[in-house]
Amino acid sequence: QPLFVSGGDDYKVKVWNHKLRRCLFTLLGHLDYIRTVQFHHEYPWIVSASDDQTIRIWNWQSRSPISVMTGHNHYCMCASFHPKEDLVVSASLDQTVRVWDTSGLRKKTVRGAPQEHDAAA
Repeated sequence: QPLFVSGGDDYKVKVWNHKLRRCLFTLLGHLDYIRTVQFHHEYPWIVSASDDQTIRIWNWQSRSPISVMTGHNHYCMCASFHPKEDLVVSASLDQTVRVWDTSGLRKKTVRGAPQEHDAAA
């Protein structure tokens, strides 16, 4: 699918179809600016990092949150899925980098990831 994901100062994660040139749906839950978003390479997941000090994982097929990771004490500036392991790495203005184990989330997955996707902030 010709999808990409965005996040911004409206606190919303949006999934877009670039061929149709429109937003397909919006994921709500963050309480502050979203700094980064990324599709997972295999699962139907999106990771987002926000100034609300949380990292969230969303199932974009069911359009629902599957995990809210807390522990940073300042803005979360970035988060990324590990390319091979069930991990998310995040960095914050609290001067920490955290590694999150996502292996327990696979049971919440229904189908595979999009064939084409790009991350955008």
